[in-house]
Amino acid sequence: MSKGWGAYIRSSLRLAAAGAVLGIALGGGAMAQGLLPADFFNAPIDPSAPTGVEADNLAFDGNTNIITASGNVVVTRGGYTLSGQNLVYNRLTSDAHFVGAVTIRDPSNNVTETNDLQLTGGMKQALLDALTITSYDGARITADSADYVGALQTVLNNATYAPCGECVDGKGRRIGWSMHANRVTQNRADGSLALEQPSLAILGVPVAWLPYLWLPDTSSGTVAGLRTPSFDYSEEIGLKVEVPVAVYSTRWTEVILTPTLLTGQGFLLGAEWIQRFDNGSFNIKASGLYQFNPGAFTFSEAQEEWRGALQSSGEFRPIADWTVGWSYTKFTDAAYLEDYRMTTAKSSVNEVYATNLTPDTYIDLRMQQFNVLGDVTEDSQRQQAKALPNARFEHFIEMAPGMGRFEISGRLLGVRRDDGSYTERRVADDEPAVPYHLGYSGEKTHALFQAGWQNQWIGAGGFVATPYLGGRADVAYYDGTSAAAGAPGETTLWSATPIAAMDVRFPMAASDGSTVHLIEPIGQLVYRGSDTTAVGVTNDDAQSFVFDDTNLFSYNRFSGSDRQETGLRANIGGRYQANFVDGSYLELLGGQSFHLAGANAFAAPDQAQTGVGGGLEDETSYAVLGAYGVFSPGFKVGGKVQVNTDDWLLARTGLGVTYSNAGYSATVDYNYIAANERAGVIKDQQEIGLELGVPLMDYWRVTGNTYWDITNSSWLQVGAGLTYDDGYVVIGATATRTGPTHTSPDDTRFTGSFRLKTPAGLDLGVMGATQ
Repeated sequence: MSKGWGAYIRSSLRLAAAGAVLGIALGGGAMAQGLLPADFFNAPIDPSAPTGVEADNLAFDGNTNIITASGNVVVTRGGYTLSGQNLVYNRLTSDAHFVGAVTIRDPSNNVTETNDLQLTGGMKQALLDALTITSYDGARITADSADYVGALQTVLNNATYAPCGECVDGKGRRIGWSMHANRVTQNRADGSLALEQPSLAILGVPVAWLPYLWLPDTSSGTVAGLRTPSFDYSEEIGLKVEVPVAVYSTRWTEVILTPTLLTGQGFLLGAEWIQRFDNGSFNIKASGLYQFNPGAFTFSEAQEEWRGALQSSGEFRPIADWTVGWSYTKFTDAAYLEDYRMTTAKSSVNEVYATNLTPDTYIDLRMQQFNVLGDVTEDSQRQQAKALPNARFEHFIEMAPGMGRFEISGRLLGVRRDDGSYTERRVADDEPAVPYHLGYSGEKTHALFQAGWQNQWIGAGGFVATPYLGGRADVAYYDGTSAAAGAPGETTLWSATPIAAMDVRFPMAASDGSTVHLIEPIGQLVYRGSDTTAVGVTNDDAQSFVFDDTNLFSYNRFSGSDRQETGLRANIGGRYQANFVDGSYLELLGGQSFHLAGANAFAAPDQAQTGVGGGLEDETSYAVLGAYGVFSPGFKVGGKVQVNTDDWLLARTGLGVTYSNAGYSATVDYNYIAANERAGVIKDQQEIGLELGVPLMDYWRVTGNTYWDITNSSWLQVGAGLTYDDGYVVIGATATRTGPTHTSPDDTRFTGSFRLKTPAGLDLGVMGATQ
C-alpha cells in the first residue's frame, strides 16, 4: 500500500527525528540576517510548552548528513512561529538556516519578514524535551526525544502516534485511535519498525498491550496483517477469546503462539512459524484441541475428541521474473477450520507452482489438489478434482508499426477424480430428473495450442475495423473408467480449428455544448471451423455460463478450454453513451447474436448442461441489454435484461438503484429468472430487496435490509445494524434472519466488526459472525 499507515508513520518518524536535530540549532543566542525584535531569542519559554515542526516533505542524505525540510515549513515553540519554504540542517556542523523568504511571529504578534534566516545554538533542549510533529496527512507524532543513530536508524523515546492528531473533535469529544510505545526504532535499511511495550487506545481508552512488536517493511502492507485479539461465538464452541502473542520476533524469523479459550469446547492452541529470506518467505501454522463436548456438532466427522489442522505456504523469487511457491492444508476433518472460525472460505487448494511474468510473456505451472471445507465427508472429497498438471502460457509479439500483433497461447490440463461428481434437478414430480455430471471419475489429459494475428485499421470518419486470423489445435484423452450412465468410454480426440473474425465499429460523437453523445454501432463475424465442441472429451472447466452484455461481443463465450464455440456467428449491436457537464453519465450496451452456419456448440449435448436454456442454443439468440448510469448527487442505476425474441418474453432481468448522500443511503435490487425446464428451473424465480442507511447523530448510523421472495410470497432475509464511524475507528453490529426459501434457510446470525483507519488509506480490522 503506497499511502498506508506504514508509509506515513515512517515519513512522520523521519520528520520527528529531523525536528529534534533541527532543535539543536534553534536557541536564545541566534543571529539572523535581517531586523529581529531585540528579545526574540532571549524571551523566557515555558518548558512545558509543546514544540511543533511541520513540513510537506523531508529528505535525509546519509552521505552528506544534510537534512532538508521543504514546503510550508513551520516551527513553533512557546508562542514563537518561524515559517518558510526550505529549512536545511547540517548534522556535521550543527548549522541550520531557512533558505529564501522567512516569516517570524513572536508571542506579541510582532511579525518580521526576512530572507535566509541563519540559526545556531539555541532552543535545543526545548525541542528535544517536548517534540510534537504533525504530518501532512493530519497524523501526529509526539516523543520525549529523538535522534538518528548512524545514518540508517531513527529512535523515538516515549513516542505516540495518532492519525487523528489531537483526537478531539470540534465538540470536545474523544475520537479515533492512537498507539504508544516506550521506544520506537525505525531501520531505514529494511524499512522495519521495532516497538517496545506498544499499547493501543480506542477513543482515548487503552484496550491492548504487547511487550514487544516488530513490523517488517511497513511500506509493503505488513501492518495490514497485524495480529490482534479477537472474540467470537457460536452455539457449538461457545465464546471464543483469541490472543496472539509474538514469542520471538526478528527481521528474519517470527514465532507466534495463539492461545484460545472456548467456553464450550475447552482450550485450543495455535502456533505459527514465519521465516523470511532475501528472496521470499514461508510459514507453517498448526492448531488443535481436545474437544470437551464433541456431541455439540451434528456432523459425524466433527464428533471426534481430537481435532486440528496443519497449514503451510511459501513464495520465493529465485531469479528475475520468476516466482515459485506452494500452499498446503491438512486437517482431521473438513469442518474443523469453519467450526472454529478460522476461515470463511468454502474450499482450499493444495498446490505447488511456478510463474513467469514479463511485459510480453506469461507462464504458469501448477500441480493442484482441491478440497471442499465444511460438513463434507471423505467420500465427497474423493469427487474433487486433482489438476496434474495445470499449465498455461501466453506470449505477445508486437510487429512493425501498422502490422498488428501476433499472439500464441497454450494449455495442458490433466484432471484426475477418484469418484465422479453427480447431481440432478427434478423439473416436476411426474417428469424425469435433469442429470448434471460435473466430473467423471478417472483420468483425463487435454492439451491445446492457439496462435493468432490481430490488427486494427482506422478509416475515414473514425470507422474502426479489427481483423483476427488464427487457429487452435487440441488433443485430449480420457481413460473411460467411469461407470456412470452416458459417460464416454476410452477416447482420444484430435481437432484443428481455424479461426477468423472481423470486428467493425463506427463511433459517432456529438455535443450540444453541455452534453457529449457517443453512438457506436458494432458488428462482428466470427468463424470457428470445427464441429467438435467437447474438445476436452469431458467438461471440467467450462461449466458456468450466462449470456449478457459483458460477453455479447466475445469470440468464444465458454469460460474454460474444455468447450469452444463452433460454426459461423454474427454478433450485432451497439453502444450509446452520454456524458453530462456535471460529471454524470449514462451508458447502454446491447444487441443479439445469430448462428449462421455450422454446428452450434450451445445446442450440443453436454454432461454439465452448460449453456442449456441460456439463449444461444437457437439460430437467433436472446437479445441482451445492459444499462448503467451515475447521476449527481450520489444516484446510481444499473440493469441487465435478457429477452426471448421468439415470444418477446423476459428470460432474465436484474436491476439495481442506489442513492447515497449526506449519510443517507438506499439501495433497491430486483432479480427475475424465468422458468426453464431444460435448465432444471421449475418455476419463475423473482425477488426484490431493499437496504437503507440513516444517520442517527454524529458518527452513528443505523442500517436495515429486507429481501422478499415474490415467487413463493415469503421473506428471504431481514436484518438491521448499528455502526459507529468517526473516520478513524469503525465499530459495528448487525443481526440477520433468513427465511425458508433462502439458500441458508431459517438462519439467525449476529455479526460484529471492528476497524482502524487513517485518511492515508490504512483500513484493517476484523469481522466475526455468530449464529
